[in-house]
Amino acid sequence: MTQTASSPAAEAGHGMLRVVFYVAILFSVFQIITAAFSPVSSSVVRSMHVGFLLLLTFLIYPLRGGSAAGTNILTKLVGFSALALGAYHWVYEAELVQRAGELTDADMFVGVVTLVLVFEAARRIMGFALPLICLGFLSYALFGEYLPGVFAHRGYGLDQVVGQLAFGTEGIFGTPTYVSSSYIFLFILFGAFLEQAGMIHLFNDFALGTVGHTKGGPAKVSVVSSGLMGTINGSGVANVVTTGQFTIPLMKKFGYRADFAGAVEATSSMGGQLMPPVMGAVAFIMAETINVPYIEICKAASIPAVLYFFTVFWMVHLEAGRAGLKGLAKEDCPDPWVAIRKRWYLLAPLISLVYLLFAGFTPLFSGMVGLALTVVLIFGASYSGRLNGLSLRLVFWIVLGLACSAFASVGIVAVMGVIAVLAVLLAGYKDGRTTLKVAVQSLADGAMHALPVGVACALVGVIIGSLTLTGAATAFAGYIIQLGAHSLLLSLVLTMLTCLVLGMGIPTIPNYIITSSIAAPALLELGVPLVVSHMFVFYFGILADLTPPVALAAFAAAPIAKESGLKIGVRAVQIAVAGFVVPYMAVFAPELMLQGDKGFDATIYVFFKALLAVTLWGVAVVGFFRTPMNLIERVLAFVAASLLVVALPITDELGFALASLVFGWHLWRARRLSPLTV
Repeated sequence: MTQTASSPAAEAGHGMLRVVFYVAILFSVFQIITAAFSPVSSSVVRSMHVGFLLLLTFLIYPLRGGSAAGTNILTKLVGFSALALGAYHWVYEAELVQRAGELTDADMFVGVVTLVLVFEAARRIMGFALPLICLGFLSYALFGEYLPGVFAHRGYGLDQVVGQLAFGTEGIFGTPTYVSSSYIFLFILFGAFLEQAGMIHLFNDFALGTVGHTKGGPAKVSVVSSGLMGTINGSGVANVVTTGQFTIPLMKKFGYRADFAGAVEATSSMGGQLMPPVMGAVAFIMAETINVPYIEICKAASIPAVLYFFTVFWMVHLEAGRAGLKGLAKEDCPDPWVAIRKRWYLLAPLISLVYLLFAGFTPLFSGMVGLALTVVLIFGASYSGRLNGLSLRLVFWIVLGLACSAFASVGIVAVMGVIAVLAVLLAGYKDGRTTLKVAVQSLADGAMHALPVGVACALVGVIIGSLTLTGAATAFAGYIIQLGAHSLLLSLVLTMLTCLVLGMGIPTIPNYIITSSIAAPALLELGVPLVVSHMFVFYFGILADLTPPVALAAFAAAPIAKESGLKIGVRAVQIAVAGFVVPYMAVFAPELMLQGDKGFDATIYVFFKALLAVTLWGVAVVGFFRTPMNLIERVLAFVAASLLVVALPITDELGFALASLVFGWHLWRARRLSPLTV
């Protein structure tokens, strides 16, 4: 059994109190039990979910940064008090329902303190950017009646605001927290188990074996491995600090500049949030927000995800050709199929997850089955190696698989416990103890991974609650609609800029929640299909983490690459620049996201056109195809790509004709200049 080199729990330092470790495990167990058996109401699950998030945050993150050992006794007491505030909703659940809208003094105290602690927890984890934005919306709800003209609202009392934000279902316990407690946590835990089981090594070996020996191989390994990691993780920054530890030094070793190596890893890792089935957890929130089946979100994201990674892969290929960078020696690359044969069982949970989702099961059920199967495989892997003969091992795996399938609908937790005990008894004390330790560590790591996402989901509830209370979202959408009556393109650009600006310092999930509450309804009114309008803001929320001056993914790659985060961010935008056109193409041709009623043929046509546009954008930006391109060729390539994106009458025909002219002219000129091949 291979474990990852580091984990969130380990990174807290050897001095981290054991109580933190046990609280993290208790948090994960609570989430699994409530997901499997639903013993308490949804409102209780949400309040306890936020309580555990606050407790772990105050146990781990000190007031002014530093290590977990820097947290003092007072901070730890605040953390346990936060959990008690969450339990308040559990103990007095019936009374709170009966007096909904009429808060007692105790309710007011609990509500105000909970709001303050959520703001402080977010500041400790993510800095000041998101809390300040949310504080602005909270201030508007409290004091917006004093603003001039159309910006003013009718005015709301403190009790109304606290009731909306701290006790209703549109505040910190609203849809984002519901999704975090129901779906996101389970999928984060699913990824933590797979990482502990060695999935990162499998992805890296497969990527090295398939593309490591090609032109620009080390950078292509980063693209492939980060894309694969996105299927189980979905956190761009987490992908950077895991796969980047391997890919960035590898790229630098083979001649890539530090800023380019960091940019490739940052760009590839952020694309992991577009990769179904996890999609950075935004897909779950999107499905709940617009009341669309989760699988439809995954289908809509599939082609844009392919185009995004094709963009990065293509830019890496062109840069390698321009700089004359080679790949690894073939004999130094592992055999990808040998890697799969050795760890094939790790793919079973991911395959089962995708199958169940496409078969129509809910994300909650699919995630629980995938998690249970992962535990089965982790324990089973240690025991199956003790069996002699292929047939015995095969029978063992079939029996375990059938057991998991048979008990999945009865109770996932019971299955996990039974399998764990059986595996310990059958595999022997030493092997059983090792694998049990891996499983327990995965429970702790899952809770640690969930902190930034969960706290962000709770805090952005302040924005949603303020917008729904005051009606500000409707007013803002009205302005965009008025603007779009004259130019849909101008409305799209305004929405894009809003996403990019909001993304400066806040994660993708709160960015999506904010922009989907404000801008996405306006795009829908302008005729953009529902799923496309939400995917548009989601897509640019991802790209915001690559955009300077505050590019979170770029700054995460900076210490590994030993280069300025700002330089990495600028290079990342260059690499991803062709991907900026994909959301616009989806708006003008919804078939790119499998929307509309023009049929599969139209989807194939739009996909081919998008590939060609991305290809042209890439050669125009890098200035290389078979040989260096001159200025005229680059300008013509840029114009051809733009014509293919606009999708007005005859623009496609002009774009195809101009693209043929560019490539034909360049290939003729390249043949005369040198015999280089792509």
